[in-house]
Amino acid sequence: MYPHVPVAGARNDSGALVSLIAGIFGLLLGLALGIPGLILGPLAYFMGKASVSRIDASEGKLLGRSSAAAGWVIGVIATALGAIVTLTWFVIWLVSISGPPPT
Repeated sequence: MYPHVPVAGARNDSGALVSLIAGIFGLLLGLALGIPGLILGPLAYFMGKASVSRIDASEGKLLGRSSAAAGWVIGVIATALGAIVTLTWFVIWLVSISGPPPT
């Protein structure tokens, strides 16, 4: 149950960095537009989760667990914020096209 000590020649898991970058872009674009957060957020979540599993199974041969975990968490946040912003834009659009009630 102790953390693995990195072995000589250990390298970073490439999925960890990709997950972190996708999560950050999903968060930033999701706040502005909504839909990119709904695309990049789940991508960051699943890539981060898979990367954490690979790193844990590598017995110290792969590094980058903190980046993968951060991408995983940011992916969840980006997905939630993307959904909220998309729903807000959708409601604004519906209100704007509905017009005044008939008299």
